[in-house]
Amino acid sequence: MSDIHFSHTSVLLYECIEALNIRDGYTYVDCTAGGGGHSLEIAKRMGNNSRLICFDRDKNAIAAATKRLEGYLDRVTFVNENFSSLGEVLDRMGIDNLGGVLADLGCSSHQFDVAERGFSYMQDAPLDMRMDTDAPLSAYNVVNEYSESDLKRIIYEFGEERFAPKIAQLIVRQREESPIKTTHQLSDIIKAAIPPQKRADGPHPAKRTFQAIRIEVNGELDAIKPLISSAVTRLVPGGRIAIISFHSLEDRLVKLGYRELMQGCTCPKDFPICICGGKPKIKDLTKKPILPTDGELEANPRARSAKLRVAEKI
Repeated sequence: MSDIHFSHTSVLLYECIEALNIRDGYTYVDCTAGGGGHSLEIAKRMGNNSRLICFDRDKNAIAAATKRLEGYLDRVTFVNENFSSLGEVLDRMGIDNLGGVLADLGCSSHQFDVAERGFSYMQDAPLDMRMDTDAPLSAYNVVNEYSESDLKRIIYEFGEERFAPKIAQLIVRQREESPIKTTHQLSDIIKAAIPPQKRADGPHPAKRTFQAIRIEVNGELDAIKPLISSAVTRLVPGGRIAIISFHSLEDRLVKLGYRELMQGCTCPKDFPICICGGKPKIKDLTKKPILPTDGELEANPRARSAKLRVAEKI
């Protein structure tokens, strides 16, 4: 699959580059290299004394980004790992001049558009949804092996799907007859669980459940708080972290992660003076998230739910 063309349109591209405030002499990290769109713009703006580190779990993404950045490879390092290992990788590399960290938490267009990856309910394919194709847990495992109660919890919590109990029930009933192997099989089960009048308007009835299963397969929410903590700990004063989220669960975790590091003092409110000595570690540069422009939405409708939040190390 490594020879498949990797297509991905970078979201909020120039807003991200401006947010990072790129300066010569520092190291920058793109936690989700994808097709290399954000990475390329960072590389273009770096000076000769700067360095870029690109993370991605998807081998196809690493291959595509390497090709796209071929004019800058003397200053770029690729890491085929989850960005949850950011701190360990930076420490191992001896990085002490971290100037900025960018993370685009969404899936790439490539992952949705290539049917065999099993991310999309629009194309029939084996249930997969793994960003890292070598990972042991796939959507097939979740759908066919998780208990009804776990399926209900995941679909409700990660998909914010109110029909989660019925969907989980029908999944279990169907797999008792035969395994659920494809995206269209799963999509048909979801449709059957949702009343027709509720399917008439709004997004595709399978959207929320597919999102939930994908989040579970890839542990997408688990890495956000450690990412923020690891990045802020290692940023130089004035260094920035910029994160793009694509749904409310991600955005909430980004907001909470920033808020904790902005808080400083953790003493009870009735204490007359601070005794913990806690100081704010960052300042929020986006009281309200940065959203795509109308022009970007017209060119790339998939950007419609994107929100960019930026913070600066104090």
